[in-house]
Amino acid sequence: MLTYDVKIWSIRKRPNRVAAYQLRWRVGSQPFSKSYRIKAQADGRRSQLMAALRNQEQFDTESGLPGSEVKALNTTTWYAHSCAYAEMKWPDASAKHRASIADTLATITPKLVKDTRGAPAARVLRLALYSWAYRFVLTDEGLRPRLDVEQPPDEVVAALDWIKRKSIDMTALETASVVRTALDTLKLKQDGTAAAPNTVKRKRPVLSNCLRYAVERELLTAMPLGKVDWTPPQTEDEIDTRFVPGPKQAKSS
Repeated sequence: MLTYDVKIWSIRKRPNRVAAYQLRWRVGSQPFSKSYRIKAQADGRRSQLMAALRNQEQFDTESGLPGSEVKALNTTTWYAHSCAYAEMKWPDASAKHRASIADTLATITPKLVKDTRGAPAARVLRLALYSWAYRFVLTDEGLRPRLDVEQPPDEVVAALDWIKRKSIDMTALETASVVRTALDTLKLKQDGTAAAPNTVKRKRPVLSNCLRYAVERELLTAMPLGKVDWTPPQTEDEIDTRFVPGPKQAKSS
Protein backbone atom coordinates (compact mmCIF):
# COMPACT_ATOMS: atom_id res chain seq x y z
CA MET A 1 0.00 0.00 0.00
CA LEU A 2 1.18 3.52 -0.77
CA THR A 3 0.91 6.40 1.68
CA TYR A 4 2.02 9.99 2.20
CA ASP A 5 2.47 9.33 5.93
CA VAL A 6 6.28 9.33 6.03
CA LYS A 7 8.81 10.46 8.64
CA ILE A 8 12.58 10.56 8.02
CA TRP A 9 15.00 11.05 10.91
CA SER A 10 18.55 12.38 11.01
CA ILE A 11 21.47 9.98 10.65
CA ARG A 12 22.28 8.18 13.89
CA LYS A 13 25.86 7.13 14.70
CA ARG A 14 26.26 3.86 16.57
CA PRO A 15 29.77 3.48 18.02
CA ASN A 16 31.59 0.14 17.83
CA ARG A 17 29.56 -0.96 14.79
CA VAL A 18 31.15 -1.81 11.44
CA ALA A 19 28.34 0.03 9.67
CA ALA A 20 28.11 2.84 12.20
CA TYR A 21 25.83 5.28 10.39
CA GLN A 22 22.16 4.36 10.50
CA LEU A 23 19.38 5.94 8.47
CA ARG A 24 15.91 5.51 9.97
CA TRP A 25 12.51 6.35 8.56
CA ARG A 26 8.87 5.42 9.05
CA VAL A 27 6.19 4.72 6.44
CA GLY A 28 2.75 4.58 7.97
CA SER A 29 3.25 2.58 11.16
CA GLN A 30 6.20 0.57 9.78
CA PRO A 31 9.77 1.48 10.83
CA PHE A 32 12.68 1.04 8.40
CA SER A 33 16.43 1.43 8.70
CA LYS A 34 19.63 0.90 6.74
CA SER A 35 23.20 1.11 8.01
CA TYR A 36 26.29 2.36 6.18
CA ARG A 37 30.01 2.31 6.88
CA ILE A 38 30.50 5.83 5.52
CA LYS A 39 28.47 8.84 6.66
CA ALA A 40 28.43 10.38 3.18
CA GLN A 41 26.63 7.31 1.86
CA ALA A 42 24.02 7.51 4.61
CA ASP A 43 23.57 11.24 3.96
CA GLY A 44 23.23 10.58 0.24
CA ARG A 45 20.50 8.01 0.73
CA ARG A 46 18.68 10.26 3.18
CA SER A 47 18.79 13.06 0.60
CA GLN A 48 17.20 10.74 -1.97
CA LEU A 49 14.34 9.89 0.39
CA MET A 50 13.86 13.54 1.34
CA ALA A 51 13.75 14.51 -2.35
CA ALA A 52 11.00 11.96 -2.95
CA LEU A 53 9.10 13.39 0.00
CA ARG A 54 9.46 16.95 -1.32
CA ASN A 55 8.24 15.77 -4.71
CA GLN A 56 5.09 14.52 -2.97
CA GLU A 57 5.76 10.89 -3.80
CA GLN A 58 3.90 8.22 -1.91
CA PHE A 59 5.96 5.57 -0.13
CA ASP A 60 5.34 1.83 -0.07
CA THR A 61 4.42 0.51 3.39
CA GLU A 62 5.91 -2.94 2.71
CA SER A 63 9.33 -2.00 1.38
CA GLY A 64 9.63 1.52 2.77
CA LEU A 65 10.66 2.79 -0.66
CA PRO A 66 9.31 5.74 -2.65
CA GLY A 67 6.79 4.70 -5.29
CA SER A 68 9.18 5.53 -8.14
CA GLU A 69 11.81 3.17 -6.72
CA VAL A 70 9.29 0.37 -6.30
CA LYS A 71 8.38 0.76 -9.95
CA ALA A 72 12.05 0.77 -10.95
CA LEU A 73 12.67 -2.41 -8.98
CA ASN A 74 10.03 -4.17 -11.02
CA THR A 75 11.83 -3.11 -14.20
CA THR A 76 15.42 -4.30 -13.85
CA THR A 77 18.02 -2.53 -15.99
CA TRP A 78 20.99 -4.09 -17.73
CA TYR A 79 23.30 -2.22 -15.34
CA ALA A 80 21.54 -3.55 -12.24
CA HIS A 81 21.55 -7.09 -13.62
CA SER A 82 25.21 -6.91 -14.63
CA CYS A 83 26.11 -5.90 -11.07
CA ALA A 84 24.08 -8.81 -9.71
CA TYR A 85 25.84 -11.17 -12.12
CA ALA A 86 29.31 -9.93 -11.16
CA GLU A 87 28.46 -10.36 -7.48
CA MET A 88 27.13 -13.89 -8.07
CA LYS A 89 30.32 -14.94 -9.88
CA TRP A 90 32.76 -13.23 -7.51
CA PRO A 91 33.11 -15.81 -4.67
CA ASP A 92 34.12 -18.76 -6.89
CA ALA A 93 36.03 -16.90 -9.60
CA SER A 94 39.81 -16.58 -9.73
CA ALA A 95 41.35 -13.11 -9.58
CA LYS A 96 42.03 -13.31 -13.33
CA HIS A 97 38.46 -14.32 -14.14
CA ARG A 98 37.05 -11.59 -11.87
CA ALA A 99 39.08 -9.05 -13.83
CA SER A 100 37.86 -10.54 -17.12
CA ILE A 101 34.22 -10.30 -16.00
CA ALA A 102 34.68 -6.68 -14.91
CA ASP A 103 36.48 -5.86 -18.17
CA THR A 104 33.75 -7.41 -20.33
CA LEU A 105 30.87 -5.78 -18.47
CA ALA A 106 32.65 -2.41 -18.42
CA THR A 107 33.00 -2.72 -22.20
CA ILE A 108 29.35 -3.57 -22.89
CA THR A 109 27.44 -1.51 -20.33
CA PRO A 110 28.25 2.00 -21.68
CA LYS A 111 26.71 0.99 -25.03
CA LEU A 112 23.46 -0.40 -23.60
CA VAL A 113 21.93 2.97 -22.76
CA LYS A 114 18.74 4.83 -23.69
CA ASP A 115 20.69 7.87 -24.87
CA THR A 116 24.04 9.55 -24.23
CA ARG A 117 22.88 12.99 -23.08
CA GLY A 118 25.02 14.18 -20.20
CA ALA A 119 27.35 11.20 -20.46
CA PRO A 120 30.58 11.33 -18.46
CA ALA A 121 33.93 11.00 -20.19
CA ALA A 122 34.47 7.47 -21.45
CA ARG A 123 37.58 7.11 -19.30
CA VAL A 124 35.69 8.07 -16.14
CA LEU A 125 32.74 5.79 -16.88
CA ARG A 126 35.02 2.83 -17.51
CA LEU A 127 36.90 3.50 -14.26
CA ALA A 128 33.60 3.72 -12.37
CA LEU A 129 32.38 0.42 -13.79
CA TYR A 130 35.59 -1.61 -13.87
CA SER A 131 37.09 -0.50 -10.56
CA TRP A 132 33.93 0.18 -8.51
CA ALA A 133 30.60 -1.18 -9.77
CA TYR A 134 31.96 -4.64 -10.61
CA ARG A 135 34.27 -5.00 -7.60
CA PHE A 136 33.38 -6.59 -4.27
CA VAL A 137 34.99 -6.84 -0.85
CA LEU A 138 34.75 -9.60 1.74
CA THR A 139 33.91 -8.06 5.12
CA ASP A 140 32.85 -9.35 8.53
CA GLU A 141 29.28 -9.03 7.25
CA GLY A 142 29.98 -11.06 4.12
CA LEU A 143 30.53 -10.01 0.52
CA ARG A 144 29.78 -6.33 -0.05
CA PRO A 145 30.05 -4.05 -3.09
CA ARG A 146 33.20 -1.96 -2.95
CA LEU A 147 30.91 1.07 -3.19
CA ASP A 148 29.44 0.20 0.22
CA VAL A 149 32.82 -0.20 1.89
CA GLU A 150 34.91 2.62 0.44
CA GLN A 151 34.14 6.19 -0.57
CA PRO A 152 34.53 6.58 -4.35
CA PRO A 153 35.70 9.84 -5.96
CA ASP A 154 32.99 12.34 -6.84
CA GLU A 155 33.45 11.74 -10.57
CA VAL A 156 32.85 8.02 -10.05
CA VAL A 157 29.67 8.69 -8.04
CA ALA A 158 28.39 10.97 -10.81
CA ALA A 159 29.25 8.46 -13.54
CA LEU A 160 27.46 5.61 -11.79
CA ASP A 161 24.44 7.79 -11.11
CA TRP A 162 24.31 8.53 -14.86
CA ILE A 163 24.52 4.88 -15.91
CA LYS A 164 21.85 3.89 -13.39
CA ARG A 165 19.46 6.38 -15.01
CA LYS A 166 20.40 5.71 -18.62
CA SER A 167 20.82 1.92 -18.69
CA ILE A 168 18.27 0.07 -20.83
CA ASP A 169 15.67 -2.26 -19.36
CA MET A 170 16.49 -5.96 -19.57
CA THR A 171 13.47 -6.55 -21.79
CA ALA A 172 15.21 -4.52 -24.52
CA LEU A 173 17.65 -7.41 -24.89
CA GLU A 174 14.86 -9.46 -26.41
CA THR A 175 15.36 -7.27 -29.50
CA ALA A 176 17.90 -8.56 -32.02
CA SER A 177 19.37 -5.12 -32.77
CA VAL A 178 20.20 -4.55 -29.10
CA VAL A 179 21.85 -7.96 -28.83
CA ARG A 180 23.93 -7.17 -31.92
CA THR A 181 25.02 -3.89 -30.34
CA ALA A 182 26.28 -5.80 -27.30
CA LEU A 183 28.12 -8.34 -29.45
CA ASP A 184 29.64 -5.76 -31.79
CA THR A 185 30.96 -3.84 -28.79
CA LEU A 186 33.16 -6.83 -27.98
CA LYS A 187 35.01 -6.33 -31.27
CA LEU A 188 36.31 -2.90 -30.31
CA LYS A 189 38.99 -1.58 -27.99
CA GLN A 190 38.44 1.55 -25.91
CA ASP A 191 39.91 3.75 -28.66
CA GLY A 192 37.45 2.37 -31.23
CA THR A 193 39.97 0.23 -33.10
CA ALA A 194 39.51 -3.50 -33.62
CA ALA A 195 40.12 -5.72 -30.63
CA ALA A 196 42.29 -8.81 -30.97
CA PRO A 197 40.30 -11.93 -31.92
CA ASN A 198 41.44 -13.65 -28.73
CA THR A 199 40.00 -10.75 -26.71
CA VAL A 200 36.61 -11.22 -28.36
CA LYS A 201 36.87 -14.97 -27.77
CA ARG A 202 37.51 -14.32 -24.07
CA LYS A 203 34.72 -11.79 -23.61
CA ARG A 204 31.87 -13.47 -25.49
CA PRO A 205 31.38 -16.29 -22.93
CA VAL A 206 31.00 -13.67 -20.17
CA LEU A 207 28.18 -11.96 -22.08
CA SER A 208 26.56 -15.32 -22.81
CA ASN A 209 26.77 -16.41 -19.18
CA CYS A 210 25.40 -13.07 -17.99
CA LEU A 211 22.38 -13.49 -20.27
CA ARG A 212 21.86 -17.07 -19.08
CA TYR A 213 21.77 -15.73 -15.54
CA ALA A 214 19.08 -13.26 -16.65
CA VAL A 215 16.98 -16.19 -17.88
CA GLU A 216 17.57 -17.94 -14.55
CA ARG A 217 16.37 -14.81 -12.73
CA GLU A 218 13.33 -14.70 -15.03
CA LEU A 219 14.32 -11.30 -16.41
CA LEU A 220 14.39 -12.79 -19.92
CA THR A 221 12.15 -15.52 -21.25
CA ALA A 222 14.88 -17.14 -23.38
CA MET A 223 18.51 -16.75 -24.43
CA PRO A 224 18.55 -13.91 -26.99
CA LEU A 225 21.93 -14.64 -28.64
CA GLY A 226 20.32 -17.08 -31.07
CA LYS A 227 18.37 -14.21 -32.64
CA VAL A 228 21.53 -12.77 -34.17
CA ASP A 229 23.68 -14.28 -36.93
CA TRP A 230 26.99 -13.08 -35.53
CA THR A 231 30.42 -14.59 -36.04
CA PRO A 232 33.43 -13.56 -33.95
CA PRO A 233 36.65 -12.71 -35.81
CA GLN A 234 38.97 -15.64 -36.41
CA THR A 235 42.02 -16.06 -34.22
CA GLU A 236 45.39 -16.44 -35.90
CA ASP A 237 45.66 -20.10 -34.91
CA GLU A 238 42.30 -20.99 -36.48
CA ILE A 239 42.48 -22.72 -39.88
CA ASP A 240 40.05 -21.86 -42.64
CA THR A 241 39.12 -25.30 -43.98
CA ARG A 242 38.23 -23.80 -47.35
CA PHE A 243 41.96 -23.49 -48.04
CA VAL A 244 43.16 -26.82 -46.62
CA PRO A 245 44.48 -28.88 -49.57
CA GLY A 246 42.90 -32.24 -50.32
CA PRO A 247 44.94 -35.46 -50.44
CA LYS A 248 45.70 -35.17 -54.17
CA GLN A 249 46.66 -31.49 -53.89
CA ALA A 250 48.89 -32.18 -50.90
CA LYS A 251 50.62 -35.06 -52.73
CA SER A 252 51.28 -33.04 -55.87
CA SER A 253 52.58 -30.00 -54.02
